[in-house]
Amino acid sequence: MGLSLWQLLLVAVLFLLLFGRGKIPALMTDLAAGIKNFKSGIKEDSAAVEDKTPAPPAPAKETADTAQLGKHTE
Repeated sequence: MGLSLWQLLLVAVLFLLLFGRGKIPALMTDLAAGIKNFKSGIKEDSAAVEDKTPAPPAPAKETADTAQLGKHTE
């Protein structure tokens, strides 16, 4: 149940009547600026998260004392 050509034409005419010829380019410009700001905000947030993520701890080195404890069985 799609839209026919006449229905799409009617929607386009109503859109032009409501917003006028001059407002449509301004709306598209504002929409593009909003999308651009959204994308840059996402990039900044993901960069901030990567900066705050701590590095994994280094593996513990086995010392002579811990090596002796591991080998010692009673």
